[in-house]
Amino acid sequence: MFVLDSHCDTPSQILRLRDLNLDNEYAQVDFPKLKKGGVDGAFFALYTPASLEGEAAFEYAGRLLEAVQQVLKAHPDKAALAVSEKDAYTNKENGLFSVFLGLENGSPLGKSIDRLHHFYDAGVRYMTLCHSKDNEICDSCASAKRWNGVSPFGREVIAEMNRMGMLIDVSHISDASFYDVLKYSSKPVVATHSCCRALSSHPRNMTDDMIKALAQNGGVVQVNFYPLFLDAEFGKVLNASGIAEYGEQVEAEFIKDPADPDKRKAWNDVQSQLLALKRPSFKLIADHIDHVVELVGIDHVGIGSDFDGIEVVPEGLEDISMMPVLFEELALRGYTEEDLRKIAGANFFRVLSAS
Repeated sequence: MFVLDSHCDTPSQILRLRDLNLDNEYAQVDFPKLKKGGVDGAFFALYTPASLEGEAAFEYAGRLLEAVQQVLKAHPDKAALAVSEKDAYTNKENGLFSVFLGLENGSPLGKSIDRLHHFYDAGVRYMTLCHSKDNEICDSCASAKRWNGVSPFGREVIAEMNRMGMLIDVSHISDASFYDVLKYSSKPVVATHSCCRALSSHPRNMTDDMIKALAQNGGVVQVNFYPLFLDAEFGKVLNASGIAEYGEQVEAEFIKDPADPDKRKAWNDVQSQLLALKRPSFKLIADHIDHVVELVGIDHVGIGSDFDGIEVVPEGLEDISMMPVLFEELALRGYTEEDLRKIAGANFFRVLSAS
């Protein structure tokens, strides 16, 4: 069984001076934790904040890409780039963790198809079309005011991604954009880190109709581990604590100067406070997997933790080293070894191979 996490925001943490070779306190992903968790590969997302546009967005994505490349160069005994299922299994046979690359947010493209080629040539194999703000490609679920779906340029992007063999990621996009993507894409698409709106009424999550449409198109829903997407009621706990708003300010200061020990300590203190909250159990991840399976079957679900991109983690699965508890829970619910193999990575690899 190959365990693949389809979405980790680890490149952003590398820029914050995280040494992936160490078992870092407060970190959700590093090489020791990946090994302990039995995770064989992950898509490292080159996440560009929605606040950046144009040249600034392109340059920032380039910094993230370079940071990952430097880590791979520094630790050839630990990890290697992968762009296919074949690469992944070869790396596993050689005792190496597979780093896949995803581009989270299409803003670095601006309106340039050439930039899409640039990222593909660097090894990027999926792109999340937008993030928390409408961009030149499509509308975001957080705003959805610019295009009423996918833009004319977005249609060009979709066609070119289909032609090149780059997966289209529909996480973060608006409902109208989602249905446009299915209309315009000739290949199966993925939601690399999304949950079920029927279980948690958040606009980032997918409705039952969306899940059915995605499956009918041959795609896969990779369930997110973020507590707010698992259980919308957790938002009340988070808001009542006051930590989130204060924590954003502390984190922003830390990002400006991650080498400052005082700023790092302040951010670590915020993370300790978040961990002390009453958080939803990791078993809700299994609930969302159950829901997808009940709707569309075992062939259209997987895992996309969003680790290193979420400030709060579920109770009992605080970092990627604890991944086995999820598969143990699924086994207790009656999932077979073949079912677990599909959830762990085979379903996603099927779609990747069809791209």
